[in-house]
Amino acid sequence: MSDNIKEKLAVLPDQPGCYLMKDKHGTIIYVGKSKVLKNRVRSYFTGANDAKTQRLVQEIVDFEYIVTSSEIEALILEMNLIKKYDPKYNVLLKDDKTYPYLKITAERHPRLIVTRKVKKDKGKYFGPYPNVIAARETKRLLDRLYPLRKCNTMPDRVCLYYHMHQCLGPCEYTVTKQQNQDIVNEIARFLSGGFKDIKQDLQSKMYKASEDLDFERAQELRDQIQHIESVMEQQKMTLNDQVDRDIFGYSYDKGWMCVQVFFVRQGKLIERDVSIFPFFDDAEETFLSFIGRFYLHQNHPKPKQVLIPVGADRDVLKELLEVDVTIPMRGRKKELVELAMKNAEIALQEKFSLIERNEERTIKAVEELGEKLNIETPHRIEAFDNSNIQGTDPVSAMVVFIDGRPEKKEYRKYKIRDVQGPDDYDTMREVIRRRYKRVIRDGLPLPDLIVVDGGKGQMSAATDVLENELGLDIPLCGLAKDDKHRTSELLYGDPPAVVEMDRQSQEFYLIQRVQDEVHRFAISFHRQLRGKGAIQSELDKIPGVGEKRRKLLLRHFQSVKHIRESKVEDLTKLGVPSPLAQTILDYLNQPAEEETEEETLE
Repeated sequence: MSDNIKEKLAVLPDQPGCYLMKDKHGTIIYVGKSKVLKNRVRSYFTGANDAKTQRLVQEIVDFEYIVTSSEIEALILEMNLIKKYDPKYNVLLKDDKTYPYLKITAERHPRLIVTRKVKKDKGKYFGPYPNVIAARETKRLLDRLYPLRKCNTMPDRVCLYYHMHQCLGPCEYTVTKQQNQDIVNEIARFLSGGFKDIKQDLQSKMYKASEDLDFERAQELRDQIQHIESVMEQQKMTLNDQVDRDIFGYSYDKGWMCVQVFFVRQGKLIERDVSIFPFFDDAEETFLSFIGRFYLHQNHPKPKQVLIPVGADRDVLKELLEVDVTIPMRGRKKELVELAMKNAEIALQEKFSLIERNEERTIKAVEELGEKLNIETPHRIEAFDNSNIQGTDPVSAMVVFIDGRPEKKEYRKYKIRDVQGPDDYDTMREVIRRRYKRVIRDGLPLPDLIVVDGGKGQMSAATDVLENELGLDIPLCGLAKDDKHRTSELLYGDPPAVVEMDRQSQEFYLIQRVQDEVHRFAISFHRQLRGKGAIQSELDKIPGVGEKRRKLLLRHFQSVKHIRESKVEDLTKLGVPSPLAQTILDYLNQPAEEETEEETLE
């Protein structure tokens, strides 16, 4: 903890407010709120924190705070600050989803449409629906039941909908305002929960049509009834009243929180929303902030009532949302809140189980790969790939996998210095030499397995450098590709032979990921340099060497390598001043950086 932070912690006020955490660049990386700023902010720097919070604290170099007069003001301010600064460690709803509505337009001949925008245009809106599929299914049902206009622009003559009895044909026949209004009223009654009565009416008409021996009409009515049952009655009734409600539950563990929202519309549980995210504050306050942003910043439509579990601050939410916020203590509503809490707990545990399962699979794949090659478990794998386009501008890259997972901080990239032309074997020799000379020199960890992208030639070149030049005995394998540039086979041994592997196995999937990742890294580095015009002559970096002089030198010596091996006199014969000639040779012969870290990781 820096002296600056210690001094600020000592004078924090015992009041509600917001705090803004900053990194070394002055960027706001986290915004939080608290009833008592003094206690909350200090808790980050004292006592035990989980791994995620520790990661946040390690980046904090400074902080600011803003005192408010109440907790509700702090909550509103927190949401506004998060929206303004978009801090990377804050809980943010990324989907920005809006829910679809069914709308009856206010046109002379109204239409029934699906829309996500609610406007003050005198139209009638019904919803929201959990997803656009549900909205469209309901619209399709209503289109079959009620013959409102279907076309966006009025045609010159009746269309197929008219002949299917799904439109009154206002384009050709007179349709009165009262006729349209009657249909609109029926649709509104249907969508407002009256579909059971409408279903009974249709059943009565079906029986009558059957008695009148109008079997075609009876069948049509029967199909409409079945559609109502499949679309409108597929959900279990959850509450007897018709109040629209959102029901919240949450669970948290190991620095993660899951919030489940049940959407109850017209007494039916129609859908749920699940959000799982890391959190760094008090759990109850994080839950409170989530609900605030859920409605106010993400534009989720507010229902008539919100149900929340015990422990959440009902009064703050009620003031913030301006709707009825209730903590049910008994009955069906309490059961639904408990159900949301239970679902949140299950979803969170499922996430942890999947993570553990993936880790187990990955570690098992590493162990299986070691068994296939008859070597110790290759906990650390280093893989190499070369890249060039039509034999020019060669580069190379190395990626590191530790226990089957990429360790991107240890990726390295190389500009090939000493190889002229498209010589993949010499390129491999140079890169292997540079990499492991540095490993030996700096005492870096040696890999348990080296993977080269290529066949027997690349393997032989790499092995020659490792064993005969550097005296290293490290298992090395090669990866060959098929004509579609996909991982085809693994080569190992002396002489190299194909290792039999099941293509559906986890170990084969592991080597595929290794090969794909090193190839991606090499290609992206090559494109990056080409895009920046960075793969060019080293002469361009020397003061006093312009384009004409660079072309003159390269035309005469054919390569930078030959210039490096020349003498001052060789350069002065071409008209290069003696001091500049010496500068050129000094620059080209200075020790080069062996390898560079990846600056921007994908």
